[in-house]
Amino acid sequence: GMGHYRLLTCYDDAAGHWISYDSYISRGVDPDKPYRGITVGYDEISKMWPVFNRTYVVIYRNEQAPLVEAILGNDLDDEAMWRRALEQARRRLAFEELLVIQLGVLGQHRAWQAKPAQPIPLADEALALFLDILPFELTAAQQRALAEIQADLAHDYPMTRLLQGDVGSGKTVIAAAAMWAAVVNNAQAALMAPTEILAEQHYRKLTDLFGQIINPHTGWPVRVALLTGSVLGKKREALLDTLAAGEIDILIGTHALIQGGVIFHDLAMVVVDEQHRFGVGQRAALREKGPALNAPDSPAAGKTPHTLVMSATPIPRTLALTIYGDMDVGVIDELPPGRQPIETYWVKPDKRQRLYNFIRKQVAEGRQAFIVYALVDESDRLEDVGAAVAEHKRLQSSIFPDLRVGLIHGRMTGKEKDAVMRAFAAGEYDVLVSTAVVEVGIDIPNASLMLIENADRFGLSQLHQFRGRVGRGPHKSYCILIAEPASAAGEERMRAMTRTQDGFELAEIDMRMRGPGEFFGSRQSGLPDLRLARLSDARLLALARQEAQAILDADPDLAKPEHRILAQRTAAIFQKEMDLS
Repeated sequence: GMGHYRLLTCYDDAAGHWISYDSYISRGVDPDKPYRGITVGYDEISKMWPVFNRTYVVIYRNEQAPLVEAILGNDLDDEAMWRRALEQARRRLAFEELLVIQLGVLGQHRAWQAKPAQPIPLADEALALFLDILPFELTAAQQRALAEIQADLAHDYPMTRLLQGDVGSGKTVIAAAAMWAAVVNNAQAALMAPTEILAEQHYRKLTDLFGQIINPHTGWPVRVALLTGSVLGKKREALLDTLAAGEIDILIGTHALIQGGVIFHDLAMVVVDEQHRFGVGQRAALREKGPALNAPDSPAAGKTPHTLVMSATPIPRTLALTIYGDMDVGVIDELPPGRQPIETYWVKPDKRQRLYNFIRKQVAEGRQAFIVYALVDESDRLEDVGAAVAEHKRLQSSIFPDLRVGLIHGRMTGKEKDAVMRAFAAGEYDVLVSTAVVEVGIDIPNASLMLIENADRFGLSQLHQFRGRVGRGPHKSYCILIAEPASAAGEERMRAMTRTQDGFELAEIDMRMRGPGEFFGSRQSGLPDLRLARLSDARLLALARQEAQAILDADPDLAKPEHRILAQRTAAIFQKEMDLS
């Protein structure tokens, strides 16, 4: 039953290289007239050996492009042989998909390293000054991540590093140490957050932290400033003047930082807090824009700032090598000693009344609660908003008439959502009802309860992100999943959540269960849709990465004629959005 595969045997004497299927066409092989002839296969060591009377499976990508693949014996009815041949063919095609991605991301990585940067070495004495003001000791994982960054910052080409860690693992403090390295070297640092409300949160925390430490070059405490879209007119002009004069050490803000005529005196370090996906294209744009952020007469003129991207979304290593393959990846994989685990329970919907009582009890103790509703139907967002609005009304009028219940949903503007979140943070609501828009956002140290309705509709990574919204203060916190999963997979997800708090472990399970395309909408990650490759295949990915390194070592610009097709394919992937939006 091999109807959709056709057979083709063909002869080729190019030694030991995979031959791209396109090149067969150019040799005038007519795919519609299979002919018999001598075929040549390659063994493990890529030596040629002739095989007589054998048949290759040929898979057609499109009508014109046969891809020569597995060698078959003469017994064409041998089912097991076909299966082996097809698996071999799938692996070959999968390898090619991964190879093209790796050529792209490793090419980006080389593009970074080809740029000049200002070294900002952080000597141990200077680092000790910073560590002294921290109210806690760094964990071993934090120390390891910091050591990697320290090594990178001493180079005269830009660091391009991803710092991954679960919510609460202490990434910001490590990023602050990298910013301190710029200050110690009489340069400036910037931190870019995805929203104004998060920029403000960073600003408050870093102002508190750096207010305790003296800039060795000025004798004053480190000067931290905030620039968002809300800073307008005279205020904005004054801030930009101070920045250009070098009188601000650390600038925090939204993407407004790298847009619209913001010029630094000497920007050497950029931290990106990518709560939302900050894809390969955007990183490339930042790299190209970097040198233009400094004044032409600045010590950093024409230099690219060191870049650190922080991500609170734990992702499996194989996926990190793909989505963040243009960067060096560091991981903080342990939580600080003081953080208590968040008690997680999976309950059936008929226990809802008891849960409402539990919410009351928490509120009576002065705590706050989130209630999250799953999107009923991805395609019809309006209906979901309707569901959230109706549910909010029901909770407010008949369940908690004496409590203050807030509402956030996907149809609200960023400003409206921010206003509700600020009010919740300020304690103006006891309970916040929300559709899936609270994954990321500001700390609400007083929130101790996360209740998730229809929890089986969310992926594990998303559930884990929701859970991370509570447990940020001193209070014992709870995450309750209400679900009656209709599938074994749904049940497995509920059990995984109650079993572990480790975001990386959950991410691995999530990817295994849903596949990488689901795991990260590829539109978000800038990943091409993989047709045959499985990102869980770590060995094939490692092979593709190794092979891509070797090809780029030999031909950094993919300029050789035999790499023409690879170059085209690689370019096609990264032709997507290169704009910093």
